[in-house]
Amino acid sequence: MEIRLLRSFVVLAEERHFGRAAARLLVAQPALSQQLKALEREVGARLLDRSTRRVDLTDAGRLLLQRAREVLTAADRAEADLALLVAGRAGRVRLGFVGTATYDVLPRVARRVREELPDLELELRGELLGPELLDALRAGDLDLAVLRPGPVLPDDLVVHELRREPLVAVLPAAHPAAGAASVALTDLAGETLVTHPSGARSTLQPRVLEACRAAGFDPAVLEVGETGTLVVFVAAGLGVGLVPASVRALRLDGVAYVPLAGDPVTVPLALAHRPDPSPAVARVAALVAGVAGVAP
Repeated sequence: MEIRLLRSFVVLAEERHFGRAAARLLVAQPALSQQLKALEREVGARLLDRSTRRVDLTDAGRLLLQRAREVLTAADRAEADLALLVAGRAGRVRLGFVGTATYDVLPRVARRVREELPDLELELRGELLGPELLDALRAGDLDLAVLRPGPVLPDDLVVHELRREPLVAVLPAAHPAAGAASVALTDLAGETLVTHPSGARSTLQPRVLEACRAAGFDPAVLEVGETGTLVVFVAAGLGVGLVPASVRALRLDGVAYVPLAGDPVTVPLALAHRPDPSPAVARVAALVAGVAGVAP
């Protein structure tokens, strides 16, 4: 049953007049009559009783009018939904965040998507490690990932650097340097360093240890799995940490974030996705780039 014929029938049933219905549909009256005949042949029943004065619906016509309105409403909704999907304004996007971006970028992206893309379903996953995010992209479990890239970029994924941000020291509130304007990295040489995991599980720990070695010391390390846990351990007095400046968005009693003295040690933040993203993924990627593209 053609949607075009149903639309013509509904207008004719509403107007109960061939001339007015034809004008509303922008078709000639004979063409409208032919459409009605074609629809009646298709359903096998007379839909209208037509006299010189008026047009009335038959029982079959009244039933079809109800069903036709339901069909047309569903068709219009599907057309609108598809238009949103093609424009990248609807669909589902799964977005993962490395732990050090979870507290700063994630909430801002979530707010912007709700405001600007209300018909899009955004699935957020935070406090993940960089290699874990890359594996999830490759497996199709994520569409986008905000992460700290390693020195060698993957050649099977698209990776865009969003910004570079300095490392800051996170210290227990009782630490002598907690209230200082800055702290020299060498002043932390005797401290236990609370860090993200070592080896292939984290891309941030090697950069942190490299900064310490460049300052002339090799720290004792206490490894934790998540950024939130790292800050909690520092608050408990178990050591100090070096984290990207955006982690300052994680406000916790018992800790102080203090800039490092001298030339800043910076780490990149990047956005990764598979090649040829869907319109929705591309639109969210552009929004993430706008939100996260400025260093804190």
